Amino acid sequence: MESQELPYVLVDCIGGTLGVYEDHIGFLNKHFHLITMKEYLENKTLLSKKIRAIYVWYHKPAINEELLQSLPNLKVVASAGVGIDHLDLKLLSSYGVKVSNTPFIVSTDTADLGMALMLASSRRLVEGHEMAVSPDTEYFPVDWLGVEVSGATLGILGMGKIGYKVAERAKAFEMKILYHNRNQRKKEEESAVGAVYCKKIDDLLQQSDFVLLAVTLTPQTHKLIGKRELELMKPTATLINISRGLIVDQDALVEALQNKVIKAAALDVTYPEPLPRDHPLLKLKNVIITPHIGSATKKTRWVMMEEMTESIKAGLAGLPIPREVLP
Repeated sequence: MESQELPYVLVDCIGGTLGVYEDHIGFLNKHFHLITMKEYLENKTLLSKKIRAIYVWYHKPAINEELLQSLPNLKVVASAGVGIDHLDLKLLSSYGVKVSNTPFIVSTDTADLGMALMLASSRRLVEGHEMAVSPDTEYFPVDWLGVEVSGATLGILGMGKIGYKVAERAKAFEMKILYHNRNQRKKEEESAVGAVYCKKIDDLLQQSDFVLLAVTLTPQTHKLIGKRELELMKPTATLINISRGLIVDQDALVEALQNKVIKAAALDVTYPEPLPRDHPLLKLKNVIITPHIGSATKKTRWVMMEEMTESIKAGLAGLPIPREVLP
């Protein structure tokens, strides 16, 4: 009986490779009556007026106008992670639905991954592992070399929470840090990490040994890095993307890597995800791709779940929603 008195919350599915984690369900069930999309579609008449929130765990369930029209009492959509490009904020607002995300908790892990990708690419860790374990390896070649990270120049595009945390880590490697952002950071923030502001992206691209993308996907940043920008980079430079795949023109990136316009790329994000198995990026030795795991640690995912729960409960109680995303 108690579970029936809890707010009804729609989730895509539970468990499996795409669903809400099974070890999160005990916590969530203390606060909500969870309804999967399968259950909802099989019992629309009974459930449509009961569902008051949607729990979007890594872009699922997809929310469109048809779904919104079928949920007349929907008040809150809580989305995991920082990116909200999978949500139509204006559409949701037109139905009186508020939106939240979890932008702060993901920044530390995502910055860690940015540094990991930089180090893995520069020191050729994936290739090195393959060589070390290959049954065909008879000796380790002494001319098999990587590129220095310590003392190199890092250009960060997007100096928000994630970008700044990358800069904090890069300082420990004694890197020269350049950055471009919509707004220049305060002088004391720049001084703390030794970062130099570049008003023009072109200046950053031309000077950097590593270019790291940590910007939000918007119409303005869509394919921010294209053929022209790649040609401005040093032929010895590496591109690192921990933001969204659509920030980069992938066709231009493939061409630049194949023709040695830039040295390498390390990508946690692509479009689509995963790439088609015959995509040329998957065949290049100078590319490292990880499966969008910027925030993928047990602790962070648990805190994300807690924050989403907090946002839903606040929204349903008519209280200010923590981490609300405005249209």
